[in-house]
Amino acid sequence: MSIANLAEQLEVHPNTVRFHLDALVADGRAERVEPGRKGQGRPPQLYRAVAGMDPGGTRRYRMLAEILTSALAGDPNASAKALEAGRAWAGRLSHPPRTKLGVRASVNRLVGLLDDLGFAPQRRESDGEVQVGLRHCPFLELADEARGVICPIHLGLMQGAMATWRAPVAVDRLEPFVEPGLCLAHLTLDEEAS
Repeated sequence: MSIANLAEQLEVHPNTVRFHLDALVADGRAERVEPGRKGQGRPPQLYRAVAGMDPGGTRRYRMLAEILTSALAGDPNASAKALEAGRAWAGRLSHPPRTKLGVRASVNRLVGLLDDLGFAPQRRESDGEVQVGLRHCPFLELADEARGVICPIHLGLMQGAMATWRAPVAVDRLEPFVEPGLCLAHLTLDEEAS
């Protein structure tokens, strides 16, 4: 449809139509179309709506998460599959470092990753063991209903990050809700790599 046709149908000035069409093109809701060459002179600019879903529509990501969590929870190998999903997630989120990381840098990098993801992590030490306390769970509602899926995903995330970084640190286990508002990740350090 041309600017002139739209202006006539809407009973507005062509510049108004042009302004709004430019905004729709920039937003991906309309596109310019090459007109077939007929006659002399500059051809009119033609536009059409972009086919597809309305990008401004409602999103239901929590519903999707509930569907996927429920499906996985029903699997006899749910925990192992969730652990592997967490490791794969870490592979997409983290990149190998340019230089080899020591113990402290590895733990600091893990704390930074977890902080970026909203876990509110705290580096801790108890009886000589290094731990990372998680004070916030970004998937708390799902963890309340499917702890056997969500907690292994988090453990896999931490293990996968350490593997991607080739870190001298292993995340051995994750204790969910050891106290109100706290999960604990237990780390084993390769002290020779410090």
